[in-house]
Amino acid sequence: MAAWRRCSAGGAENNCAEVANLPGGAKAVRDSKDPARPLRFTASGWAAFRAGVIDGDL
Repeated sequence: MAAWRRCSAGGAENNCAEVANLPGGAKAVRDSKDPARPLRFTASGWAAFRAGVIDGDL
């Protein structure tokens, strides 16, 4: 079972993103209001997603 943790920028309403580490450097991200539908990223996919967020492309 994945160990989910909430983002540090989550609001007081508990509506935020949660992330979990998966084997091989992969990650899973889910909406705390809809935990049954996580997005799964490979390690390289997560790196590309993260870079896009940091660069403001997403």
